[in-house]
Amino acid sequence: MNAHTRIPYAVQLRDLSRSFKGKTILDRVSLEIPRGQFVSLLGESGSGKTTLLRALAGLDDDAETRGEFDVPENTSVLFQDSRLLPWKSVIENITLGLRRQDARPAALDMLNAVGLSDKSNVWPSTLSGGQKQRASLARSLIRSPELLLADEPFGALDALTRLRMQELLMRLVERERPTIILVTHDVAEALLLSDRILVLKDGRIAEDHLVSASHPRRSHDPKLISLRAKLLQSFGVAERV
Repeated sequence: MNAHTRIPYAVQLRDLSRSFKGKTILDRVSLEIPRGQFVSLLGESGSGKTTLLRALAGLDDDAETRGEFDVPENTSVLFQDSRLLPWKSVIENITLGLRRQDARPAALDMLNAVGLSDKSNVWPSTLSGGQKQRASLARSLIRSPELLLADEPFGALDALTRLRMQELLMRLVERERPTIILVTHDVAEALLLSDRILVLKDGRIAEDHLVSASHPRRSHDPKLISLRAKLLQSFGVAERV
């Protein structure tokens, strides 16, 4: 992994397979993701999306793994639940394990960036669901990760809060410039955020689409409408007029 600074890719997979108790979930996946690219993983439940993400994060030690993959050492994971420690304040959660002299000023700056500048000293239990996810996003990005792995981080939020979090994520991406792999079931979310969309089926990459529309994106963009129709068709869903 010491070669990461010498290659143009943040992520490289070569024939990666993963099995649990003899059942293959990922089947010889090969993939290269350039640095700074925002990739969304789409697929039905059981297609291997989360298994792929957890493999890259170094989780699920009980899995049988074959093949090779390279990821940056500085990788952060954003889960669907915020996983904030309830006995620590918001700022203590964000700086937990952070080894830098300016940890607190950096945390305050990041809290300001996610709109929680007035919540630094409160308990997580006092935050709304959206605020908890903002704090979790701040905790991930304060470490300036080269790679951010996001497993449906907005899936449990209401529609309006989800839209606000998507806009916030894009603003922070422009500021921090990490490579991102986002697991989502939401085609619209993938189209709004991603540079590239991968469709997983039966543990393999069945489709690989580049999203050429510029930001900020609008749902009525002809490029997005065309790609949306293709993606929905791949899941057997007819586009509604």
